[in-house]
Amino acid sequence: MTKTPKASGKKIAAKAQETTSGPVERAGAAIERALVDPLTSALKRAGLRRAQKNAGETTSASSATSAPTSAGAGKPGLAISPLAVPFPVIPPIAGVEIATGRAGFYKHEREDLLLMRFAEGTSAAGVFTRHGVGSAPVDWCKRQLAASGGADVRALVVNAGCANSFTGKPGADAVRRVATAVGKRFDCRQRDVMMASTGVIGVILDDSKITARLPEVETRLTADAWAQAGRAIMTTDTFPKGAYATAMIDGHEVKIAGIAKGSGMIAPDMATMLAFVATDAAIAPAALQTLVSLYTRTTFNCVTVDGDRSTNDTLLLFATGQSGAPKISRPGDKRLADFRDKLEHVLLDLALQLVRDGEGATKFVKITVNGAESPASARKIARTIAESPLVKTAFAGEDANWGRIVMAVGRADEPVAREKISVKFGDLYAARDGLISAEYDEAKMSAYVKNQEFEVSVDVGVGKGSATVWTCDLTKQYVAINGDYRS
Repeated sequence: MTKTPKASGKKIAAKAQETTSGPVERAGAAIERALVDPLTSALKRAGLRRAQKNAGETTSASSATSAPTSAGAGKPGLAISPLAVPFPVIPPIAGVEIATGRAGFYKHEREDLLLMRFAEGTSAAGVFTRHGVGSAPVDWCKRQLAASGGADVRALVVNAGCANSFTGKPGADAVRRVATAVGKRFDCRQRDVMMASTGVIGVILDDSKITARLPEVETRLTADAWAQAGRAIMTTDTFPKGAYATAMIDGHEVKIAGIAKGSGMIAPDMATMLAFVATDAAIAPAALQTLVSLYTRTTFNCVTVDGDRSTNDTLLLFATGQSGAPKISRPGDKRLADFRDKLEHVLLDLALQLVRDGEGATKFVKITVNGAESPASARKIARTIAESPLVKTAFAGEDANWGRIVMAVGRADEPVAREKISVKFGDLYAARDGLISAEYDEAKMSAYVKNQEFEVSVDVGVGKGSATVWTCDLTKQYVAINGDYRS
């Protein structure tokens, strides 16, 4: 790997720090700033391009072996998204045991509890919602990771059906009681137990439902239950979401596997979801924190379904160190080059599946903005386009209404050169140099947006900044799902 000047390392550290908060995250960023051989910006962009390509290849390959199924759907009666992809084959990850069960947070019969146990010495890192309200499990994880430095995390408990958000001290006490119960069973400290919840906001977690099931669920711990884990954490998801990759570290093969849930209330600035990723690589907690913070920016923070952030966003990354590969302490270590690339691939794969399962979605849309004043400006413009109800309903109606896209560009309140703006659907120019394109063809545009998946690109003509955001359409089914959410 090519070494870069120290100034580039500072830029990377700053990027990582933008998605973090708290002592653990700041410690990771500090490590990154001290790198002698940090990731270069060029390799970073190349890595993202490879991740996007690999994500598509993984989908194609896995579709030959399995098909989406409604089994274990979070909410009865929801049709599987037409954009769904199969759950991949994920082998056991050394140092990770998984079990699922039914705690009873839902009226209908379904598993809603996930328990993971990790080998001693497992490192952990996390990125969490920036939502002003937050939730008890998010508060717990941030506090315990700060206390332990992410060292020797031993367990994860996740429940669906109750967010335990906006529940004050009673909600915090419920989380603590669950962590205490799990700690006693696994012979570890409270702070070694991570927690996550998803479901209705404003309902205090009935922790007795979890603790009562622990003895039974613990007997089911196995190394091979990733698909069950993906189903257990679903809410309005219509298919379980998983991703898997292998990487080489200093001649040793390591595995990376992850699951995620999310369908509605999805927006950047920590995309609204739960995601849990584990690897058998040996990586120090501070380095792990830097990596997860950095790649959240180019993956989960680049997707949006409806523009609403959640109180419970949680992405946790665990490294068990059981692969036999040497322990890595610096995130920019040359030996981590392939691992960094594959980790980003896994996170991007999971993030794109959230969009594919957007509530009521029928279109999967990639929006790219070029020619912006800065990457941050480009992201804001792209996100404004992606979250515009007028743009998204046009997508749903298979209407290439490029005027709505121009509207969204202008209301992003970012620098643009009106006389230079161009808009393309795929390779078809709708507008060029601030005017309707001379080669505009309504029939071709209409035919293009009838595809389930398509791309929109905009150039705003003021600089070299670019960014990509993935989104979906807004349909009547989205209204139906959310109007009926609590019933």
